[in-house]
Amino acid sequence: MEAEKWGRRIRAYRKLKGFTQEGFSNELGISVSIMGEIERGGRMPSKEMLTKISNALKVSIEELSPPENGNIY
Repeated sequence: MEAEKWGRRIRAYRKLKGFTQEGFSNELGISVSIMGEIERGGRMPSKEMLTKISNALKVSIEELSPPENGNIY
């Protein structure tokens, strides 16, 4: 459930910032399939990956964090 909430937020911010899934994956240095797993909630990104994602999107991890969740790290 947690991974799904994070994945939805990451996908929404990625689209808001104009990245395709492929372009964003390249920016992060990961495969498109891993990015897809994260966005679908099949994989919870590590703290390090969340840092990379937030930096690439130019938002804080707190901003990226699901609201009802708070900052889990």
